[in-house]
Amino acid sequence: MHDQHVHVCEPHGEPLRETRDALDLIGEAWGRGATWVAVPAERLHDDFFTLRTGVAGEIAQKFVNYGVGLAIVGDVSRHTAASSALRDWVYEVNRGDHIWFVSDLAELTARRSSRGRG
Repeated sequence: MHDQHVHVCEPHGEPLRETRDALDLIGEAWGRGATWVAVPAERLHDDFFTLRTGVAGEIAQKFVNYGVGLAIVGDVSRHTAASSALRDWVYEVNRGDHIWFVSDLAELTARRSSRGRG
């Protein structure tokens, strides 16, 4: 992505699961002058998609608290098909300005541009 304001995580690597993983990403974003972090959906641990674990809420809250946007990039349909609670949460956060689930980086760019965050 040629947008210097988005830190795009590599699709390969350790799954993100802990609050400290979120803090590491926020630190990397700040170090690069980025205001958003784009995380491939496959980099998120399955616990993220099981809301009762609290992982998604903890990670999302860190990004909101530190003023860095979080975009989950890729197909999460297998998770949302298995959980109406997750499906509802994805719908709700996508209506806001801090956490988005997008299909690809082009969608992220379009959404940021349409909201004046490009």
